[in-house]
Amino acid sequence: MKYLIALGWFLIVCNSWSQSLSKRENEELYKDYREDQFYISITYNVLNNKIDPIAQTGFSPGVHFGFIRDMPINERRNVAIGLGLGLSANSYNQNLSIVNNGSAIEFAVFNERLVSVDKNRFSTYLIELPLEFRWRTSTPTKYSFWRIYAGMKIGYMFYNSAVLESSLGNQRLSNLDVFNRFQYGLTFSAGLNTWNLHLNYNLSSLFNDDALLNDTSLDLAAFKIGLIFYIL
Repeated sequence: MKYLIALGWFLIVCNSWSQSLSKRENEELYKDYREDQFYISITYNVLNNKIDPIAQTGFSPGVHFGFIRDMPINERRNVAIGLGLGLSANSYNQNLSIVNNGSAIEFAVFNERLVSVDKNRFSTYLIELPLEFRWRTSTPTKYSFWRIYAGMKIGYMFYNSAVLESSLGNQRLSNLDVFNRFQYGLTFSAGLNTWNLHLNYNLSSLFNDDALLNDTSLDLAAFKIGLIFYIL
């Protein structure tokens, strides 16, 4: 009987020690666990708030990449705040021509029956600060999981350009003051494992109050839709 009692106590002690060790190992595993700190995104850029006769022509791509510091706020570390720094390059192909008449920048939409336009686009390049609230089903050992990240981006346009090639002549302009340097908008990313939908809805206009078409303000804003890929 004494041997059975001793064996019972031994098993209890071993089980407690095993659970304590497992807990310490689990805590150690989760201690520095972070997720999705590098990103790259490819988007199709849509112009919102267009007025007649402005229209997009062809494909308008965007490429975005950067680093987001993942800061978990719960014990499991699958809920986090993300704050980062990134770069964004965007191109917009459309029929809105930006021309320098020698004394000022003017906007026009050419009559296609009278003027042949081979290339007409403007491009923007930004430094961005993304801020996200992040939820995921991940663990330190689970590499395929669902994620939903929502937040906002604040950007500074450090460079812009406009290219026009037409039967009236060619122009290549850069760093125009008619662009709105500060950009901001809402973001949303969701998906499973590698494939994630990414949306970026700008709340700010691409142009400032000096941008007019036929005495009407250009309130064009960008809506970007595409895929985003995360790397630890």
